[in-house]
Amino acid sequence: MRSNLNSPFIPSLLALAILSGCQGEDPNQAADAAQQAQSAQVSEAAAPAGDKATDPAAETARLTEWLDERFEEELQFSPMQLSYLGRKELYDQIDDMSLAASERELEWKAKTVEELKEKFDYDSLSTAGKESYDLWIFQYEQAKANKPFWNHAYFASELYGPEASLPTFLINQHKVDTVEDMDAYIARIGGVSRALGQLLERAQLSASKDIRPPQFAYDLAIKRANNVITGQPFAGEEDAPLFADAKGKIEGLKEAGKIDGEKASALLDQVESALKEEFKPSYDAYIAWLEKDRVNADEEPQGVSSLPDGDAYYNNRLAYYTTLPLTADEVHQIGLDEVARIRKEMEGIKEQVNFDGNLQEFFTFIRTDDQFYYPNTDEGREGYLEETRGFLADIKEKLPEYFGILPKADLVVKRVEPFREVPGGAQHYQSGTPDGSRPGVYYVHMADMSALSTTDMETVTYHEGSPGHHMQISIAQELEGIPQFRTQAHFTPYIEGWALYSETLSKEMGQFEDPYKDFGRLTAEMWRAIRLVVDTGMHSKGWSQDQAVEYFLENSAIPEGAVRSEVRRYLTLPGQATSYKIGMLKIQELREKAKQELGDKFDIRGFHDTVLGGGALPLPMLEERVNRWIEETKGS
Repeated sequence: MRSNLNSPFIPSLLALAILSGCQGEDPNQAADAAQQAQSAQVSEAAAPAGDKATDPAAETARLTEWLDERFEEELQFSPMQLSYLGRKELYDQIDDMSLAASERELEWKAKTVEELKEKFDYDSLSTAGKESYDLWIFQYEQAKANKPFWNHAYFASELYGPEASLPTFLINQHKVDTVEDMDAYIARIGGVSRALGQLLERAQLSASKDIRPPQFAYDLAIKRANNVITGQPFAGEEDAPLFADAKGKIEGLKEAGKIDGEKASALLDQVESALKEEFKPSYDAYIAWLEKDRVNADEEPQGVSSLPDGDAYYNNRLAYYTTLPLTADEVHQIGLDEVARIRKEMEGIKEQVNFDGNLQEFFTFIRTDDQFYYPNTDEGREGYLEETRGFLADIKEKLPEYFGILPKADLVVKRVEPFREVPGGAQHYQSGTPDGSRPGVYYVHMADMSALSTTDMETVTYHEGSPGHHMQISIAQELEGIPQFRTQAHFTPYIEGWALYSETLSKEMGQFEDPYKDFGRLTAEMWRAIRLVVDTGMHSKGWSQDQAVEYFLENSAIPEGAVRSEVRRYLTLPGQATSYKIGMLKIQELREKAKQELGDKFDIRGFHDTVLGGGALPLPMLEERVNRWIEETKGS
């Protein structure tokens, strides 16, 4: 899952869906919570503080009802998140992305925490209830800690920018089943225009404080923005992305017999007017400012320690993305230790395939030999996708041996849309809807097939698909018996840590029969270990971009094009890349502890269901959850 959606430029709820995350259901707590909810007779109004329930089931059911009401209120801040969830309320609106809107949402969250503490007796809650109570407060405390650094978040990165993510939302998330849905789509074109203007104002505010991303981020944003407004009805021979999408959706209504030709023509005229009169001017203004301000950005990228209050900002990012009190020096050393360990395992595979040369030469062989790449043709791209689908089909048959809870949602594999495709860009996952009406999608950047080594493809498939992001997110969204906000919670070290853990787990499940693909698995793990070194190196220790690239190439077989894209990603999303390895190490640590303490009572299915059973959690709360499972299993 490769997106940043924790920038104040993109509302926190929207963040959950684009890269969005994964979770599951604990057989004990989730079932217990469901029984509590069914057995407790609770009035719609919360009981006064003086009449708090003393029965854990009743108090927890009352809390769940209250949290569900608050979550519905929170969703009203984000019409786009409602759409991601497959709902059509506020279907004609785009989120308010102004600074004032961020202030209002944080103030609302603070008031809910005050009310939570006033209305509920923590000691009277069940274990599951206490977990929900703690999580609601934790999310607020994180948001409050981020506020001083809202202006530090870059408006665009190597991977994303509003100029692409906003139209992508309309294309992929706004489903048109009726004429009213199409009317809402047209209204949202204007909403996108307004939102982009708000985000431009925030970028300009940051720039006024000498906070800018490197020049390459400006260049990428300009390129993506121009891609969106190239074509009809603006200029050019082919249709621009949104115009093509609108045409297809209007034609769908016509084919379904819901509109006639005259109405179809009228709707298309409205789309054209909205694109020309609202959409295009907002993009022109955005591009114009980027082109003007670009000269003020650093041509040679620097880490965020060079920004005003940059060290404090980076510490905030590490705390946010790891949910642990780790210093940059500690993260850096963990990375160095992991790099050394993984190199030894890589040496073993090099010897297994009888390669005559040192490890650095083996890296070069893996990077450059044609046997490890599909042709850069449409046939080659389809071959890559078909092999990927085969891996998912194979492992799906093995999942019941390792998990008691399985996802209901389907998974599809797609190429990234051309207008937002980046050569060497990272594959990523986008979640489906909780009701399964829209499947999860594993997206692959395929503009440059020389950046997609076949040694890596199996690993990334399990990471983004099953048992990784797709399985985790889908199970979380399908959870019952817990507050709804927990089914959509997003904690990067949990989500990405699980996906990286899934790569090693897939090896345990009998995958990676090809030693070169197993080397690719180690390459992927090395990738995440290198991130700890490189991210902290650039943002805390003064490393240059070239220094980071050199370290990457010295310790991995990743193609140079992908390496350079990754390093640019870390430069524009400080701290995010550290979450993967930190989260994986914590899950492995908890699993080993459970095995040691439970002995013959250890059950891998029970462990996995416990980890996935309460939705995404910060790592300290995940550790508490696993510790409770260990103690309960000992007593069973």
